[in-house]
Amino acid sequence: MLKKGLVIYEPKGRAGEYAPLAVNLYRGCGHGCIYCYAPEATFVDRREFIKASPRQGIIKKLEKDAPQAALDGHKGNVLLCFTCDPYQPIDITYQLTRQAIKILHKNGFNVTILTKGGKRAERDFDLFQPGDEFATTLTFLDEQKSLQWEPKAAIPGERIETLKKAHELGIKTWVSLEPVIEPAESLEIIRQTHTFVDLFKVGLLNYHPRGKEIDWYEFARDCIATLKQYGCHYYIKKDLRRYSQ
Repeated sequence: MLKKGLVIYEPKGRAGEYAPLAVNLYRGCGHGCIYCYAPEATFVDRREFIKASPRQGIIKKLEKDAPQAALDGHKGNVLLCFTCDPYQPIDITYQLTRQAIKILHKNGFNVTILTKGGKRAERDFDLFQPGDEFATTLTFLDEQKSLQWEPKAAIPGERIETLKKAHELGIKTWVSLEPVIEPAESLEIIRQTHTFVDLFKVGLLNYHPRGKEIDWYEFARDCIATLKQYGCHYYIKKDLRRYSQ
């Protein structure tokens, strides 16, 4: 178990299904996704949450804490990030993500990037090494629907092109199909991306009333059938798994 108080932490609950370790580099996120759970989880008003800023002293803290985490015996992947996006627009200015990757590698950790930042992430592909992973959240293929739900995130086509590039560079890729907003869109994402995605992680739509309108039993059945049809590696999150029994 990690020593308490480190900026590298062990995610719990739903987040723990994505990675054993994580670091959050920014407070808030400028993507403004209307389904985002993080404002509620961090007790920040959504209007303030989108006014993102670097966590105070985060790089110095990471430089101090990473060796301690390594001494504690943790050498797994560290996910960047859960309560923010590592490649949201302000990272162009601050480039905390690039600095964090270097520090984590120096201390024996691999990194897992989870982002909706699209091409902004390509700047750091030169740092990736064996064991690192690049992932993106995909909710829609339809650009207009994406702009409605994720107004400042990279459009779906850009995220997909970045995934392709990562795959071509030999970086392990995965897609987070969570949240699922329109099941038909999520199924079509599998069909259109499976040739360059190494793993799909599939969940529900939480913290939004639309989640109550979806037939999760039908989606779980159709999703697993589609994943098997294309020979995909996949992980069904616990919340969705109970609908597939």
